[in-house]
Amino acid sequence: MKLGILTVLYQDRPLDWVLDHVVDLGLEAVELGTGGWPGDAHCRPQELLGSPSSLRAFQNKFEGRGLAISALSCHGNPLHPDHETAAMYDRVYRDTVRLAAELGVEVVNLFSGCPGDSEAAKFPNWVTCAWPPDFEKVLAWQWEAKVIPYWQEAGKFAVEHGVKLAFEMHPGFVVYNPATLLRLREAVGPVIGANYDPSHLFWQGIDPVASIRALQGAIYHVHAKDTYTDPANIAVNGILDTTPYSKVGQRSWTFRTVGYGHDQLTWRTLVSTLRSVGYDYVLSIEHEDPLLSVEEGFRRAVAFLKDVLLTEPPANMWWA
Repeated sequence: MKLGILTVLYQDRPLDWVLDHVVDLGLEAVELGTGGWPGDAHCRPQELLGSPSSLRAFQNKFEGRGLAISALSCHGNPLHPDHETAAMYDRVYRDTVRLAAELGVEVVNLFSGCPGDSEAAKFPNWVTCAWPPDFEKVLAWQWEAKVIPYWQEAGKFAVEHGVKLAFEMHPGFVVYNPATLLRLREAVGPVIGANYDPSHLFWQGIDPVASIRALQGAIYHVHAKDTYTDPANIAVNGILDTTPYSKVGQRSWTFRTVGYGHDQLTWRTLVSTLRSVGYDYVLSIEHEDPLLSVEEGFRRAVAFLKDVLLTEPPANMWWA
């Protein structure tokens, strides 16, 4: 299994600096943002797609350093009820798929998106419970009228370009847990899989071993990011939390660098379970820790995960 980085961490630095830094720390792969919420600081599809010379020079940056591009990431909401917003994210998605095909990158990371509650909606509407009955009707309309038709067509587009789609299961979007990921995969086909980010699952109370097993064969990429859950705040307000991320002490959960939310045994077991279900690709470090600087968090994540990978037991252990 290779260790990599989502270069958005260093979006304020030139790509060459980032790649040299990654190599110096012994990583083997990078994941690049191509627009949407990750931004396109290090990879702009429209500048590369129309220029073979620019595309080749771009590839040389990675090949010359022995680095693989694990995925292109274009997280956005192409199902947004505002048509202009949806069209913008759809355009970024299609440019990203085209560029992935040109670069020989097999995985595009993204969100499923979230529609509104009707054709007249102005904002997305994430349904989180089955009652009152209005919510059930909204959820059925979203999936039947918007989610499945859009991704059936967009998934076909990815298949035509030889690209797999790795959805990050993220609350706020219609795909937020293994059940919703598998529902979309059943409707669209095996082009749909997961960008498995445990940080978004930990705070929902989802167990990594059980969820990885449930997703066997459907995990196409993995993010390495942790979450700390605060027992005192959860005891008062539960796990659903709209407190601003900046108010760490008041939140029920907070994104952390790997090792600051869960111990090494948890991460060793997570990695071993990934191997046991056939995943042997990349752990891509992502940083959203409000208590550590980017550099400090990144270096600590690298050291922690290198140790995890070195001490990880073989895939044929008893749980395989």
